[in-house]
Amino acid sequence: MKKAQFTFARRPVDGLILLDKPRGMTSNQALQKVRNLFRAEKAGHTGALDPLATGVLPICLGEATKVAGLLLGNDKAYEVSAMLGATTDTDDADGQILRERPLGAYSRAQLETLLQGFTGDIQQVPPVYSALKQGGEPMYLKARRGDVIDLPARPVRIHAIELLALDAGTFSLRVTCGSGTYIRSLVRDLGEALGCGAHVTALRRLWVEPFQALPLWTLDALQALAEQGLPALDAVLHPVAEALVAVPKLVLDAEQARRVGMGQKIRVSGPVQACERVQLCNGDGLPLGLAAISAEGELTVQRLFRWAAVN
Repeated sequence: MKKAQFTFARRPVDGLILLDKPRGMTSNQALQKVRNLFRAEKAGHTGALDPLATGVLPICLGEATKVAGLLLGNDKAYEVSAMLGATTDTDDADGQILRERPLGAYSRAQLETLLQGFTGDIQQVPPVYSALKQGGEPMYLKARRGDVIDLPARPVRIHAIELLALDAGTFSLRVTCGSGTYIRSLVRDLGEALGCGAHVTALRRLWVEPFQALPLWTLDALQALAEQGLPALDAVLHPVAEALVAVPKLVLDAEQARRVGMGQKIRVSGPVQACERVQLCNGDGLPLGLAAISAEGELTVQRLFRWAAVN
């Protein structure tokens, strides 16, 4: 007998929530749980965390999904714990051990000196088990099949690494880095530089720009709000504008806003500076969408938010 499935009506709801992703759950599983709690029509996240990892996972609902791509490239900070003496196929504790080697004697000063070589603009080979795609297929699927994978190194930027602790066989770091950096690769490469190998045992994302000061919500806390009703959930959503604080503003007058909302092209009068991306705002500061602006003042709309059509 086929199991009956519970379904509910979804709704248009717009905004962002910073989820404290639990360990052992994929980012997509966490996303779907949040989406279901809010009964949202659309949802997306801004950069996956490994199942082993915890911490900040920005969830975009509704019209906020239109700015998710902008957030992918923002700086992030992590705390990571690692074990020396063993490498794994996933570069973390969820994988199978590939090789074990004896530990050397490492002082704090030696490790801090070594870390300097991993700071700045460096070349990094991503983990084989990652969501990166090759030939349209995620690498982790190829790895699970046993395919031979040869990943080229990519440029990444690591702004700072702080050694938090160094004990017999373990260490922990705080890392601030740019987009595309894999902390698993950093730990793997550091272990190789020490000659004994290493893998991640715990990883927590501390913040993602520009949300350093916003509160985190656990799934349990959101579930408790959901039991109070949808208005209680909606009250903790952050507006789309909070994701655009680093994007220059171009304030439109009422007629310009009306024309943009109708899909018409406009030219901004007066001296303007060409820009690849500006946020178009009405007189009240509400973002209506994103656009590029030429040196001649012509706007090329890239994204419009749903509410722009009523302005």
